[in-house]
Amino acid sequence: MQQKIAHEYRSPDSFLSESLQDKVLDIIILVLVLFAIVITLFPFLYVVSVSISDGTAVAKGEVMLLPKGLSMDAFHMVTQYDQLWISYKNTFIYTIFGTLANVVFTCLGAYPLSRRQFFLRRKLNFFVAFTMYFSGGLIPTYMVVTALGLYNSRLAMILPVLISTYNMMICRSAMENVPSDLFENASLEGANDFYMMLHIAVPLIKPTLAVITLYYAVARYNDFFNAMLYLGKAQLQPLQMFLRRVLILSSSEILQQAGTTGAAAAAQNTLKIRYVCIVLATLPIFCITPFVQKYLVSGTMLGAVKG
Repeated sequence: MQQKIAHEYRSPDSFLSESLQDKVLDIIILVLVLFAIVITLFPFLYVVSVSISDGTAVAKGEVMLLPKGLSMDAFHMVTQYDQLWISYKNTFIYTIFGTLANVVFTCLGAYPLSRRQFFLRRKLNFFVAFTMYFSGGLIPTYMVVTALGLYNSRLAMILPVLISTYNMMICRSAMENVPSDLFENASLEGANDFYMMLHIAVPLIKPTLAVITLYYAVARYNDFFNAMLYLGKAQLQPLQMFLRRVLILSSSEILQQAGTTGAAAAAQNTLKIRYVCIVLATLPIFCITPFVQKYLVSGTMLGAVKG
């Protein structure tokens, strides 16, 4: 009994020692978090500062973090370039309609694979998972797309990436967690599979669908590789292809349309135009992120906890 009391008794010095350790640990965590914030925000702040700074200060390398000599000439040049708005329009078309098609066909594929009474469920799950690790390769895929007549077509940005196997498996797992009694009762009432999918499965997995939609939308917005393969016409290319061309060609097209003459003026505006294009390309995502932040958190935790 005395040993138990002695064990439970703790001197005030031990409490102070633990409190000091907690404070030191909190300080270390705070320093690490601040460091992560700085290294994350610095590149973006630097790009924004260069894009709105005076060209002479940029050419001399005087811009480090804050802008020097506010100038919006580069923004005026870029926004006057017609191809920018054509690329914006194409990106929104591919993102909106592509994401809608992705979600619809993902649900159509996930629902039968989630039903235990489906006799091909195990075999199809195997073949679906198999495609995550093995594929036909780039050249056969390109040959199939071109043979179908999709080259220089908007469908080339939608059909080849219609379903993500990973996202379909997430959707399938969410539908498997829907109570089977709901489907059985609906089936007894005469409901078919399409009705049960639309009115039972889909409404009950809305948080999962929101995360999947976000994944698809971000992938569609950032997609440039398929455009580089299948879209030769500039009138069909998305914003990321425009950004890639501007960065590689040193902004010569925009400078020519703006009528910039002289080597000094071109040297001052070239770097600014690159950074302005980067800012304009990231602006839609930057504006949307605060409204979908909760879905980003849900997507990070999706599948991490089971219960």
